[in-house]
Amino acid sequence: MSRQNRQDVRGKRVLITGASGTIGRALGARLVAQGAQVVGLDIRPTGDELYPVVACDVTDDASVTTAVEEAVGQLGGGLDILVNNAGIGGPAPAELPPGEEVRRQLDINLVGTWRVTAACVDALVADRGRVVMVASRMAVLQLPLAAAYGASKRAMVAYADALRHELGTHVGVTCVYPSAVRSPIHDSTAAAGLSLEGMSSYEPLEGVVDAIVRAAMSTRVRRDVTTTRRGALEFFIARHLPAVSDRIVRRTLAERARAGAFEGADLAVGVVRRHREMA
Repeated sequence: MSRQNRQDVRGKRVLITGASGTIGRALGARLVAQGAQVVGLDIRPTGDELYPVVACDVTDDASVTTAVEEAVGQLGGGLDILVNNAGIGGPAPAELPPGEEVRRQLDINLVGTWRVTAACVDALVADRGRVVMVASRMAVLQLPLAAAYGASKRAMVAYADALRHELGTHVGVTCVYPSAVRSPIHDSTAAAGLSLEGMSSYEPLEGVVDAIVRAAMSTRVRRDVTTTRRGALEFFIARHLPAVSDRIVRRTLAERARAGAFEGADLAVGVVRRHREMA
């Protein structure tokens, strides 16, 4: 993004959720280095971030209200940019009843985003601010065995669309669609034997941070921002040629299931059995 198409970061007041995690920490450090005023929210601040981080449980209404009030106060009472980055992943096959894992992902990824944004609306409207939703490629291209994450991120995009309609006269709303970044968010899925290695390619953290900054600082509000050329192609195919992306995912899943990628994974027993029956 050229300087002509980018606002000056210096002095911008930024609130980042999930600020102590992999993406949030890198984003906050980048913005601080460029002269922004950053405050974060996180359920477990580590204390070694380069900016203040307020403890906040995004699944708790009272915690969000209190933490956002404190954070905006630390920013001088105003807010230019809200980055909704907090999120978790985990194993959640669509064929199984939704349990605590599903509810937790939906509450953090979707409803938590909603809670924080609603608490920030007055400040954002007053300052003609910007909201950046860190969605996921899985918001448009669902992968198997992770239904809750994809559903929560697709719903996040739907929430962003509604927010854009309601606040668009005063507040810009942009969704960013990273693919997989190496971080602890994948640990519980891997521990369950449902790693999507081979179905999803990792991308550099710096590229994701670049895309979020681009979304936040572009002079023209962009509706959707992808993070790589491959991501842009996948986004286009999933949006405009969904039958093609479905075939690719089905074929890749079949190859991995038949190759024993999910051996010993209780949550994938049905998938493995059905693919073996078709072999």
